[in-house]
Amino acid sequence: MAQQQRIHQLAVLLKQRIRSVNLARAGKWSLFFVLIGIIAGTGSIIFQYLCQLGAHLFMDWLAGYRPPQPAGEGHILPPTATVFNRWILLFLPAAGGLLSGWIVYRFAPEAEGHGTDAAIEAYHQKGGFMRSRVPIVKTIASAITLTTGGSGGREGPIAQIGAGFGSFMATKLKLSERERRIMLAAGIGAGVGSIFRAPLAGALFASEVLYSDPDFESEVIIPAGISSVVAYCLFSLVFGWGTLFDSPEFRFQNPLELGPYIVLALVLSVLSLCYVKSFYGVTDLFKKIRIPNHVKPAIGGMLTGMVGFYLPSTLAFGYGYAQQAIFNELAISVLLALALGKIVTTSFTIGSGGSGGVFGPSVVIGGAMGGVVGKLFHQLIPGVVTSPGAFVVVGMAGFFTAVSNAPISTIIFVSEMTNSYELLLPSLFVCSICYVTSRRWSIYRKQVKNRVASPAHAGEFMVDVLQLIKVRDLMHLVRKVPTIPEHMPFQQFKVFFSQTKQHYFPVMDEENRMRGIFSSTDIRGVLFSPEIEHLVVMRDIATSSVVATTASEDLNTVLQKMTTKNIDSLPVVSEDDARVLLGMLNRRDVIAFYNRQVQRLKAGELGPQGA
Repeated sequence: MAQQQRIHQLAVLLKQRIRSVNLARAGKWSLFFVLIGIIAGTGSIIFQYLCQLGAHLFMDWLAGYRPPQPAGEGHILPPTATVFNRWILLFLPAAGGLLSGWIVYRFAPEAEGHGTDAAIEAYHQKGGFMRSRVPIVKTIASAITLTTGGSGGREGPIAQIGAGFGSFMATKLKLSERERRIMLAAGIGAGVGSIFRAPLAGALFASEVLYSDPDFESEVIIPAGISSVVAYCLFSLVFGWGTLFDSPEFRFQNPLELGPYIVLALVLSVLSLCYVKSFYGVTDLFKKIRIPNHVKPAIGGMLTGMVGFYLPSTLAFGYGYAQQAIFNELAISVLLALALGKIVTTSFTIGSGGSGGVFGPSVVIGGAMGGVVGKLFHQLIPGVVTSPGAFVVVGMAGFFTAVSNAPISTIIFVSEMTNSYELLLPSLFVCSICYVTSRRWSIYRKQVKNRVASPAHAGEFMVDVLQLIKVRDLMHLVRKVPTIPEHMPFQQFKVFFSQTKQHYFPVMDEENRMRGIFSSTDIRGVLFSPEIEHLVVMRDIATSSVVATTASEDLNTVLQKMTTKNIDSLPVVSEDDARVLLGMLNRRDVIAFYNRQVQRLKAGELGPQGA
């Protein structure tokens, strides 16, 4: 009795110890994610200040260009009295491209482009590792590119900045590759969620943007959520708690409006293909040009300035014009020019090697084209489409879904950015159509198809897939083989053995029921003992302890049996009678079948339960 009480006390102490260890571990990781949120939030604040100061200095003071601001952002300095000068605006993006290009290619070449792809590649291909200098270089180069008129957004730079900080912290703490990947993704969510004032969307974006299939990195969502909330709170303490865009109280109340929304989705899908083709067409073209890399963004900036000379609204961020479109303040011609011109300037700015994001331009392009469709239908059927501004908000979500393959986080993004939760239903409808019709292309080239295809998860799914496959799924590969009568003399078997390539031989009794089995290795001792071979029948050689499988067993169990016994072929027997032989299953066939299933899973032909 005393001994049982002592055992019970030890068990209680052990449980308490395990609980305290788990709590301490959870507390430690929560602290890490809070720190990532603080650092990413601070980075967002610095980046926002740099963008505000740069825009005031370059576009306002030098060129006299003062684009409208979204409702959630204001100028930190009063506007200057400089008269608008198109000629300065023509050359300003080229000067910014030259300076930012020199900084990037001199100190951190991986910081060029839109940034999110670099973070995605680091997650899948590099064990979550990014050089510590990347966030600093990216911050400076992106601020210069975007505030001198380059067309881009803040998502790419801030994603790479947050990811770099997360990776740096994990590296300094000597954490594992898996832990570093999680912290890198948490940094992405924190940066994006804070600067766009969309913490929930930031966390979902960090886990969804990694894949082109509708797949989430589940282990990233909670860490990214913690970091994103902390970074958002820190950013909002400095720049205010409102949403980025203001919007009227849109409501979806007429199911007939789904018809125009279908048209909007199809238009956005076609436009997204034009965007991706234009963006990577310019990117590939500039890669072929044999000039110093740091000069290429200057050429891209010059081409951007040429478009901006006639369409200044296509330069820089363009969020203010999207804000005006929401309130139905822009004409159809202006909206159409904004959408098409923004595609061109973004392609020239970032495709040439400039530093900026693609989410911001996508919001403007999608919103402008949504405004075009909304206004046209409002003129045709005003009783159905009563608020063209609602099409602007839904267009923002649909277009970025079409170019990013990230529908869920995009819907939440736009809802949080515009405070338009009443439009969740049409946003879901349009984004679903856009996703289905646009899956073949993406602005993020470094996305992988799904978790099975990610090098970050190499080997994790082998057991899962093998356990889902049963032997009955391979019955077409189970081979009928010649069997050996148990009373066959060894001398007679030697004649048969000399004429076959078979390695495993089931031994059967008079009723054709399996008595045992032997391999070619088992007969070596008798082959070289002619003095006893006439005394041996095949029953004497066969082992009666047969390791077999049935149709209901999974392939993981089959391979374990083969590995444990070091055999290459396994008898498949009846479920009802282990002595009824159905055939032999080879290890090579099992592995080949598994490889085919994994390839089909990577290609999206099978779901996780369809293997």
